[in-house]
Amino acid sequence: MPQLGESVTEGTIGKWLVNPGDQVKKYQPIAEVITDKVNAEIPAPQDGTIVSFAVAEGVTVKVGTLIAMMETGAGTGSAAAAQPTAPAAVGGPVRASSGPAAALAPAPSPGKAAAAPAPLAAAGSATLDRAEAGGGARYSPAVMRLAQEHGIYLNRLKGTGLGGRITRKDVEAYIASGAAAEPAPQAETALQAAAAQAPGSAQTASPAPAASPVPQPMAADQVIPVDAVRRRIAEKMLQSKHEAPHAWTMMPVDVTGLVKLKEQLGEEFKRREGISLSYVPFFIKAVVEALKEQPIINSQWAGDKIIIKKEINISIAVATETALAVPVIRNADRLSIAGLNHAVADLAGRARAGKLTLDDISGGTFTVNNTGYFGSAMSAPIINHPQAAILSFEAITKTPVVMENDAIAIRSMMNICMSLDHRILDGLVCGRFLQAVKSRLQGYAAGTVQLY
Repeated sequence: MPQLGESVTEGTIGKWLVNPGDQVKKYQPIAEVITDKVNAEIPAPQDGTIVSFAVAEGVTVKVGTLIAMMETGAGTGSAAAAQPTAPAAVGGPVRASSGPAAALAPAPSPGKAAAAPAPLAAAGSATLDRAEAGGGARYSPAVMRLAQEHGIYLNRLKGTGLGGRITRKDVEAYIASGAAAEPAPQAETALQAAAAQAPGSAQTASPAPAASPVPQPMAADQVIPVDAVRRRIAEKMLQSKHEAPHAWTMMPVDVTGLVKLKEQLGEEFKRREGISLSYVPFFIKAVVEALKEQPIINSQWAGDKIIIKKEINISIAVATETALAVPVIRNADRLSIAGLNHAVADLAGRARAGKLTLDDISGGTFTVNNTGYFGSAMSAPIINHPQAAILSFEAITKTPVVMENDAIAIRSMMNICMSLDHRILDGLVCGRFLQAVKSRLQGYAAGTVQLY
């Protein structure tokens, strides 16, 4: 498993694009990998023939783990998609990172690189991606997790994988059939509970209360299997809530001037640029300028230290039909409002089309969320780990407001809502930050804003 992006430590094999025995060319995609909500393709490191897979579809493994073997033109076996930065692929044992009680298998040592890989072809996937279960059957970590969540007695299933192995697709089909609603026998339930508590289990990072039974669907209920993308989102959200003590604050903002400005400039901007002018680039511009005044907001918790990031890379939350993507505008403080508008449109379009790359979602230092798009008036967003804060811009509504001279006027008002990591940030600095954002938003007016 190669290093697929900054801070990426593991990946899930979503789909193998080749089969054992296939001849491949260098850089030809051989597998789809899911990591941090993005589908990326692993290219073949060189010309050769795929010999075997060491990791099954749906299994999550750490960077550097052996995932496949291929034979090069010289007739030697090599770890498919391995890179120099993947030390675990050569020498020492590897383990499926999310697998309960996953068995270890030694990777080929440099001195034995030319050894025939036939034994791995027969047993590699059984060794690396399956957990020992009761001394007989062996199941992949994904299968064990899915079975535990749905209370499934795995010995009831007939496997369609290699040697009759039960695959994740077998379990999903069993769930869809409605048979999973039957209670699991006590022995299997105990086995799954023990596996969930084993070292290296994904459940260790986000344990579920032992007393909470897994909900079982009724006959008329629709069952949607949790795919790798949704599972990754869940893991990230749980990590953020478990690690960062969330605090929340809100401030109302009068954006009457901004609304009029957008109305005045919108038509000309679309004719000139070919895309609509949105509110989001104005929000981001106000944020990046405020971050320069309060740089501690643009930081991360690192155990015994706080890291204040020099670059201001703004993550933007983009909702798709099935998930949530958070692509990043790098060096957002260097872009004009027009440049930010183009960046937002490009990233949002590619996110909804499923064409984001790992670079597109890496390196964010602060997140902006336009929840007002859905009509939200207030929200308490979850921090985008490992960032220190996230700011939501809510819906703009016409509201009667008491002005300074006690006159009542109809103004375009908007709430800005901030969730913060209270290990790093306190109310005073966050209040100053929100005041800085508010001041800039309220200062937008025709003739005072440069779009370019």
